[in-house]
Amino acid sequence: MKVPLEVEQAVERKKIEAYVVGHLPIVKSYAVKIGLVDIINELIPSKMDIDPGTIFLGMVMDTLSGRTPLYRLDEFFQDQDTELLLGKRVNPAVFNDYNVGRVIDKAYAIGAIKIFSAISKRAVDVFEVNNRHVSFDTTSISVFGDYDLYPDDGKSSILKITHGHSKDHRPDLKQFLISMLCVDRNVPVFGKTEDGNGSDKTINNTILTSISKRMALHGLEPGAFIYIADSAMVTKKNLLAVGDSTLFISRLPANYKECLRVIKDAIENGKWQKLGILSSTRPTDKRPAAHYKAYESNVEIHGKKYRAVVIHSSAHDKRRQKRIDRELKADRNALEQQCKIVNKKDFFCLADAEAAQAELSKTKCKYHVLNSEIEERPKYKRGRPKGGIHEIKEMRYGLLATVIEDEQSVSKLRQEAGCFVMLTNVPEKGKDSYDAKDILKAYKDQYGIEQNFGFLKDPVIVNSIFLKRPERIEVLGLVLLVSLLIWRLIEREMRQYVEREKRDLPGWKRRRTTRPTTFMLMTNFQRIMIIKIGDNRRLNKPFTEKQMEYLVSLKVDPNAFIKPGAG
Repeated sequence: MKVPLEVEQAVERKKIEAYVVGHLPIVKSYAVKIGLVDIINELIPSKMDIDPGTIFLGMVMDTLSGRTPLYRLDEFFQDQDTELLLGKRVNPAVFNDYNVGRVIDKAYAIGAIKIFSAISKRAVDVFEVNNRHVSFDTTSISVFGDYDLYPDDGKSSILKITHGHSKDHRPDLKQFLISMLCVDRNVPVFGKTEDGNGSDKTINNTILTSISKRMALHGLEPGAFIYIADSAMVTKKNLLAVGDSTLFISRLPANYKECLRVIKDAIENGKWQKLGILSSTRPTDKRPAAHYKAYESNVEIHGKKYRAVVIHSSAHDKRRQKRIDRELKADRNALEQQCKIVNKKDFFCLADAEAAQAELSKTKCKYHVLNSEIEERPKYKRGRPKGGIHEIKEMRYGLLATVIEDEQSVSKLRQEAGCFVMLTNVPEKGKDSYDAKDILKAYKDQYGIEQNFGFLKDPVIVNSIFLKRPERIEVLGLVLLVSLLIWRLIEREMRQYVEREKRDLPGWKRRRTTRPTTFMLMTNFQRIMIIKIGDNRRLNKPFTEKQMEYLVSLKVDPNAFIKPGAG
């Protein structure tokens, strides 16, 4: 019996599937390169139908896909080609809350730090990441809800979700922190979750006491790497933890007297070393490139001497000059109002006027000088003047006060604008020495984690991932760290290609760039769709020239989008 044509067509249509995969095949390729699934399966023993490595890869895929809540992992994979993205056919139902929760609990039992250290070690080895500069950073993850998960005794060592300084500018929400050590353009090599109200100064101290052990895992002995952190690192405890073995570069806080002293010395001495322009981005009229100059000195902090490099930035100077103008104007207006009140007042005797003048001279003026003169203010009798001369009834006295800018103080203030001090124990001469330019460049090259990481911190994504227990939140931090690691490795590979081949890559809109980002790549691949007919896959339309440029720079086989085993 012949099958009707309509039935044949209906059967054929059922075999045709379409998936919007975007940039996820690239993520999968990099996950394979760092051995993500194998490492997880090796560290987390399991007899589940689905291996922990695949579950973990699924969470990373979901995190880097955009804005799908992780607690709907099974829903996410219902609309994905699991064989292409995970390397094998997987029923989306296995990504249910129970299975994912079990993997998270097992990961916590093994230790999130241990797991991430193993993954980052493999990534550093595979991609030959430069470990010379090790920077410290933290980011806050905001969540909705009360999270009253802790005992009242205050002795619990469990991670605390609570209010703290919000880097997301959401002080109304509770949060937890992720602290990390990053190398070579902020590739994370160590990380852990911290209490939501944790202090960068305290966390710095914890990191510093174990940094040698952490970096030894990457084959680096003390002195073979430089720890780079912001001014929160400069405390008595932290400098004591650094000791003589660990090299560091930080910024000396302005509240240290030595900071102001060396800046004044630099201005008075005037022997600046021109460093030029350090930025690799193209300057524009609205954002001109900053010019730098440096002055070498030494400071004594908490009884120990360190190198102090005074840096003057033209960009910082421009911002500070505007602020100085506002401060001077406000200071002058306040003094002029005071002068108006004083100038209107009459005194019945010279002694009273002199006493008021003396009192006025005690007014504290930081950037202005109050000049005042005593003037006679005669009071005349009523009536017509006799012989054309008014007859004086009595003589009173008053003050004529004026505000004059203290040119010496203001000039000094303007010269100090734009200056900050780098603190370091990196040697100035000899082996592994750094000059002023090297120190500033090393400090500036460590980009903040907030950059290109915003979408990973969306409360919709992180809010509901099995947060019934704080232990699971620590594993969420592990998922975010691994996602960030892959995100940064992709960006690093593109930028190395730009440097190596001396060519640019597609940027925003129709512009080219020498500083491509993973977010640019993600945007360019967001509409990539594959058509699956049976076991065969094809793109709904060929890659564009821009997309092919990205794939070449990343060393990703275009077949990774249509063949599960390709990379």
